[in-house]
This record gives sequence, C-alpha cells and structure tokens, in this order.
Amino acid sequence: MSGEKTRNDNSWTEARYRSFIKGGLRNVSIRWPPRYRCLAAAKVGKRINPKTGRLAEHYTCAKCLDIFPAKEVEVNHILPVIPLSGFTSWDETIERMFCEAPGFEVLCKPCHKLVTKQENIERKNDPI
Repeated sequence: MSGEKTRNDNSWTEARYRSFIKGGLRNVSIRWPPRYRCLAAAKVGKRINPKTGRLAEHYTCAKCLDIFPAKEVEVNHILPVIPLSGFTSWDETIERMFCEAPGFEVLCKPCHKLVTKQENIERKNDPI
C-alpha cells in the first residue's frame, strides 16, 4: 500500500521517507566541489547588477548565452538526477547527483525553469 506508514516507528509513509532522504542529499550536494568548478568556469567577473546598482559576480547562461548576476543563475544537472523514466535506485540517484563538473551547467533562472518544465513533460509522457 502506498499510504502505509512503515518508516520512523510507523509514523512516516514511504513517500515521506523518500522526501526526507532527497532533501538531505540536496543539502549535501550544494557543497559538492565539482558544482563550484562548473560555476567558476561560467564566471565572467564582477559587474554592476542593473537591478540593484551593486557590484556582483556575473555568469554566462549555457542556454541563452546572456550574462546574469549570481542571484539569477542556478547550477543544473545536465542529466536529470531522477531519470525521465522515473526513480530506479538510490545508488543511481546519488551517482547522478554527485557527478563531475562536465555533468553540470550554469543556467539563468528562466532557462532553468524551461528545462525543468520540459523534463517534467517528458516524464509524464513516458510510456514506461
């Protein structure tokens, strides 16, 4: 049964357990050094942020090739952490999450939103 509480002294469902584990992995993955190397490779230097008028690091988006301040970019996994066919195993999830620098790309927030939306559409339409 999907709603059956079998984890944490029978107070969590399997979905709640997976959510807890994924959240913990995400928190750790933010400090993964190859992620920072990817970000450093996309850095174009400090410039004035037109929105704030302050000096800020700027980065090139890998999709649209425009330049954005640090607060407007995200580091994206080129291969989705959860494959488009769905969850397979924690080992595969961890392997994909902690990839090397070439497995990441820096995207502006609008491009990242589009990429994520497209991946979610593909997941829904996957016949498997």
